[in-house]
Amino acid sequence: MQSDRSQSTSRRSGPLAGLKVIDLTHVMAGPTCTLMLADMGADVIKIEKWPNGDDTRHSVPPKIGEEAASFLMMNRNKRGIVLDLKTDGGKQVLRRLIADADVLVENFAPGAMERLGFGYEHLHEQFPALIYCSLSGFGRTGPYKDRRGFDLVAQAMSGIMSFTGERPDGPPVKCGPPLSDITAGLLASMGILAAYTHRLKTGEGQWVETSLYEAALVQTYWQSTIALAAGTAPRAMGSAHPLNAPYQAFEASDGWLVVGGANKKHWLLMLEALGASELAADPRFVTGADRMAHLKELEAVLSERFRTQSRAHWLAALDEKGVPCGPVHDMLEALSDPQTLAREMVVEVEHSTLGPVKTIGLPVKFSETPGKVLSGAPVYGEHTREVLAEYGFDQRQIEALEQEGAIVLASGRREERVA
Repeated sequence: MQSDRSQSTSRRSGPLAGLKVIDLTHVMAGPTCTLMLADMGADVIKIEKWPNGDDTRHSVPPKIGEEAASFLMMNRNKRGIVLDLKTDGGKQVLRRLIADADVLVENFAPGAMERLGFGYEHLHEQFPALIYCSLSGFGRTGPYKDRRGFDLVAQAMSGIMSFTGERPDGPPVKCGPPLSDITAGLLASMGILAAYTHRLKTGEGQWVETSLYEAALVQTYWQSTIALAAGTAPRAMGSAHPLNAPYQAFEASDGWLVVGGANKKHWLLMLEALGASELAADPRFVTGADRMAHLKELEAVLSERFRTQSRAHWLAALDEKGVPCGPVHDMLEALSDPQTLAREMVVEVEHSTLGPVKTIGLPVKFSETPGKVLSGAPVYGEHTREVLAEYGFDQRQIEALEQEGAIVLASGRREERVA
């Protein structure tokens, strides 16, 4: 049995090769965490619920073939099985997987894992070396610990929506990407690796947890700085920076670009590129504090200048002077940018039924133990039989579990087999 499992993980590459992760997560925050671990080499076994699986399987359109594109993005590099944890057989399978795991990650509703018999305290007694990671809306302490959380709620309650938008008197605006979901997943993966380092030193596992609310709050470092130091709540400024200027988007004659001309060196070089060196002596704009105090006037003066030439003209002029700048891309432009491709941030991965599928690459590079996107996201129940066989279940036992309704195999849905 052990040799079979060793073979299953030996094919993986990356610094976490050999790490065994049980993934009881769904939608975005938890899958982001386990995606990072899988891309760095961990053997991640994703456990989906019956009958509908991960909610992102139903986040359509778009679809690629018969599969939801959102599920494909968040679950590549993972092996997928389906368990009904309300059955004795499903619980039996999960216990056996946990017994051999290094990490368990879950983002169930508050109290759900305890009701199923897989809460941290219970598992820590049986498996003291297990690293148990929980992601939730608000964390396991505090007055909101029993609330469910969503990215929209976290962005609102953290203050983010109060300072996102075009103008200070405008309506609250959510950031386009699910900021708190993705950040919570990244924080959770960081916490797991810190706990794993501790375990390597002591042999002790522990409970790692974070929340969407905290993940959103850590995105407000600059705005929190202003609120804590000055006692004022920052408001929306469009693309401008709350502490430095000019550091924002400007419209050229044919499109938008961004410029970081905030410090003294870049400010003066930017003026040279614009042919506007006379502004250096303007008392409204001499220092960074002056420019922030007269930000609207600064924006008006610079906007008028930028609109006189094309985006390509200004980008070339600014780049020649060494001023940080760049075009405002849409997603198709960003994904086809030569830098994106050179850094392998768009890669093709082979899916078991769809063939080659494009996905986002690994954002962390390693000189000696590079991670890699090796496999596409699993179809529903794709690896149930394979994983159970690796963990010692023989064919007769697998058939019995299937008959009980405890598992689903990729060959069909449970209701089709028991009808």
